[in-house]
Amino acid sequence: MSKAPVTVNGRVYNWPKAPLVVICCDGSEPAYMEIAMAEGLMPNLKKVIDKGENLRGLSAMPSFTNPNNLSIVTGSPPKVHGITGNYLIDPATGQETMMNDPKWLRAPTVFAAFQQAGGKVCVITAKDKLRLLLGNGLKFDGTAICFSSEHADKATHEANGIDGICELVGLPVPEVYSAALSEFVFAAGVKLVARNRPDLTYLSTTDYIQHKFAPGSKGANDFYAMMDHYIGALDQLGATLVIVADHGMKDKHKDDGSPDVLYLQDALDTALGAGKAKVILPITDPYVAHHGALGSYATVYLSGVASDAIARTISSMEGVDKVLTKAEACKAFDLPEDRIGDLVVISSGPKASKVIGTSRAKHDLSGLDAPLRSHGGLTEQEIPVICNRKFKNLHAPLRNFDAFFIGCNNLAE
Repeated sequence: MSKAPVTVNGRVYNWPKAPLVVICCDGSEPAYMEIAMAEGLMPNLKKVIDKGENLRGLSAMPSFTNPNNLSIVTGSPPKVHGITGNYLIDPATGQETMMNDPKWLRAPTVFAAFQQAGGKVCVITAKDKLRLLLGNGLKFDGTAICFSSEHADKATHEANGIDGICELVGLPVPEVYSAALSEFVFAAGVKLVARNRPDLTYLSTTDYIQHKFAPGSKGANDFYAMMDHYIGALDQLGATLVIVADHGMKDKHKDDGSPDVLYLQDALDTALGAGKAKVILPITDPYVAHHGALGSYATVYLSGVASDAIARTISSMEGVDKVLTKAEACKAFDLPEDRIGDLVVISSGPKASKVIGTSRAKHDLSGLDAPLRSHGGLTEQEIPVICNRKFKNLHAPLRNFDAFFIGCNNLAE
């Protein structure tokens, strides 16, 4: 007897006919895989595409990790799930705070809904900052697994649905700032898909490599050659593969290699006086060594000043792409009104290289050992949508948060 479809956040999902594996390759703009494949470094991906699909889609905005991972796993935009970044001003307290706690999540994930309906699920993420959000609502009763490669050695049956992960995978716990953190995700995913045959599996990597290496560089090609090995293994297991990204990645530096930064807090303090505007960078999280908390999206909270005048001031600044009021940003990007500031600022510049900082003195860029690459804006929205099955009945434009819906509902027979 077939199982009844599962409804999640207004979308109806059929049960996948084969184990469904969605890969979110963090920061993977399409050029990374296209170049690596053209150079013969991803033969398994080529086989996947030859029998399936290789399309383009868009990320949610802002094009940061947390909003997009939660969009992918809830099948909905930030307006629904409530995660607008890694960092915000708490509307209840007025204090700057991280958004890593599941209390910020307003919508159930596809994993929780499928488990409640009798399914088995597996969620593996690179950094532990995402684990609690992705695993929200799961019951570790033998039908769910959720852990990070960062803390794989600390996983327990009670908290993660599994222990002994390093022994299972045959790899040690990786360094956080390494390609190995993502490889552990892939290696563990292959082992658990083969052993447990979950209905839904989600593999979410880190963009450490993409922040450091441009498409076609040796560092990038080495990463994608590694990834190709695991794509082949998952395909051989008979899984349905849907590969997307949470966002793209662009060079954000000047010709001399120095970061191309608009320090917006400094500029506003100079123009308005201190205390009139507060710049928040939603990219901010505990792992800033590879990007210095510099991205192409900021939100500005105003105190006693007219937003239209400030918007005109910011719009005149070099490298600013768009300045939107709260209402405009929420309409354009499906954002929740209570979790952004009075203005949203998106940077780009002629070479799409401009990023936004707060005050120069507050950014520690000592960890940047390569010219800055980052994301957050409209120029980092394009993402790949790849599958090892043919699609049917798709709408345009594709979004990365369609991934599970496609794998459950839109595959040709």
